[in-house]
Amino acid sequence: MTSLADDVEATRRVLARQKGDVLLVGHSWAGAVVTEAGNAANVKGIVYLSALVPDSNESVTELLRKRDAPMEGLLPDANGLVWLDDPAVFAHVMAGDVSSKRVAVLAATQQPMAAKAFSERITHAAWLDKPTWYLVTQEDNAQPTPVQEWIAKHIGAKTATIKSSHTSMITHSYFVADLIAKAAGEAR
Repeated sequence: MTSLADDVEATRRVLARQKGDVLLVGHSWAGAVVTEAGNAANVKGIVYLSALVPDSNESVTELLRKRDAPMEGLLPDANGLVWLDDPAVFAHVMAGDVSSKRVAVLAATQQPMAAKAFSERITHAAWLDKPTWYLVTQEDNAQPTPVQEWIAKHIGAKTATIKSSHTSMITHSYFVADLIAKAAGEAR
């Protein structure tokens, strides 16, 4: 979470180790990562979970500005890092439907993100060439539902919707797993 380039390179290293076809899944920021890394030949599709999905030659910041949805309340510190380590803030932004005990653990283990990463541009958006699925979360304070709906439509994704905070993989794990399994079957 130091830069888009670093995250994409880490993903590419994992992709290179796979012996078969891959379905990439990206949540939130990782949507941008898999949008770039998904250009690998062994990637057969991409599942986005309330994800940020820029276009070719576009950054996450530009995507959000275009949709009039700036990232509010997530200001970088003096080192240029965005932290979500306050449980109250984490609960409000990311996990409004998660127990306070679980939120405390999630906030304590959440790694900071380099703010500069949001301004790095995608070179070629893999969703232009690969099948995509998008899970829209309707009770999401991190990324407004209308922005998610616009992204899903813009990229031509098969779309599923659920009443969930930004952490749908925690609160609705079976639903998310079923979506991924269905996408894997369809991507073959």
